[in-house]
Amino acid sequence: MTLERHRSLALAAMPLLFVLLWSTGFIGAKFGLPFAEPFTFLGIRFVLTLIVLVPLVMLLGKAWPRGPRLWGHIAVSGCLVHGAYLGGVFYAIALGMPAGLASLLVGLQPLVTAGLAGPLLGERLTRWQWVGLVLGLVGVGLVLGGKLDPGALAFDGFGWPALGAVLVALVGISVGTLYQKRYCTGMPLLGGTVVQYLGALALLGAGALVFEQRDVSWTPTFVLTLAWLVLVLSIAAILLLMALIKRGEASRVASLFYLVPPVTALEAWWLFDEGLPPVSLAGMLVAIAGVALVVRGRR
Repeated sequence: MTLERHRSLALAAMPLLFVLLWSTGFIGAKFGLPFAEPFTFLGIRFVLTLIVLVPLVMLLGKAWPRGPRLWGHIAVSGCLVHGAYLGGVFYAIALGMPAGLASLLVGLQPLVTAGLAGPLLGERLTRWQWVGLVLGLVGVGLVLGGKLDPGALAFDGFGWPALGAVLVALVGISVGTLYQKRYCTGMPLLGGTVVQYLGALALLGAGALVFEQRDVSWTPTFVLTLAWLVLVLSIAAILLLMALIKRGEASRVASLFYLVPPVTALEAWWLFDEGLPPVSLAGMLVAIAGVALVVRGRR
């Protein structure tokens, strides 16, 4: 009975563990960006991830996407879901945006996806989802208002380009989610993830070649951060997600995703002394409540 109880507790903790791992991606950006430009950083991360992931797909005997058409659609979704999303987040953090705030803004993805699902996929919003959308917008207004510096017409610690970058990330993951739902049905998770990473690598590699100097300081901190992002976030988290989907727990992961921003903000406060004023903290809670209503309504 004791072994069975421990097994049940471990299974119950898996969705929360996945969300905790996901939140460290923003912290990893904060640790690694002093040593490499954002697109270069992400390009190296995806190259190393593919070096590990491709043999893993073969070793586990997982399926690959069928047909060049599906490969193309999955690659496009990867450019949006991973390339635009991570590129925008890392660029915004490199420009000074706090990791907790970046996490909150891109965490609004369920709101944007729900708003776009109507005209693009014909899905209708429930009354509570509309309430969630309004709460999310009010929360974001409070968060950004708390960081606004009226005298400088900018934000405390970062400017409008950082906000623009994180909005690119938000639109990328929102449109990418809808694109994947529309054109990538039947995509095998692990093999499809490899194709998505290839698409993201192509986009970020082009960005590094055109816009960056591609200088990297291979310090112990950068190497350890890179190892964490590759092995724990890009590999272990994906395998954990596969296990959750296999056990029918994916909906619990979706409902817990709105815990990522406060967890990230707490981690950033502890590690980097990043703080948010009371108005912004209140706005974060309001925005998270809005996301929760939208997610529960979609489920």
